[in-house]
Amino acid sequence: MSSSPDPSAFLPLKADDFNILLSLADGDRHGYAMLKEIEAAKGGRTRIAPSPFYRRIRRLLERSLVTEADERPAPELDDERRRYFRLTPLGRAVLAAEAARLVELAGGERVRRLALETTAGGHRG
Repeated sequence: MSSSPDPSAFLPLKADDFNILLSLADGDRHGYAMLKEIEAAKGGRTRIAPSPFYRRIRRLLERSLVTEADERPAPELDDERRRYFRLTPLGRAVLAAEAARLVELAGGERVRRLALETTAGGHRG
């Protein structure tokens, strides 16, 4: 019997991989919708160009973190050229493990104070 890979073996994730997995956390999406979700979630500060995006998707597929979804919207609501993706159970576990790692990493009071200074436009000189 083979056991599932340990999610922590995939950590730390690259920021783009984390954002791609996070864009699938609430359900299946096609590539363009994922790109728009990432951009919207980051207030336009993060953009992934299509070519590197699809290379990353291919790697995530190879690592079994995402899969191509079988179900599609009704044909009249969809473009048949679109590919839809979803998180695998392993992908969801890796996403959760990375989120926990980031919270732990940034959870200190000193980091919170620094973040508040940065968002308030202040800085120490």
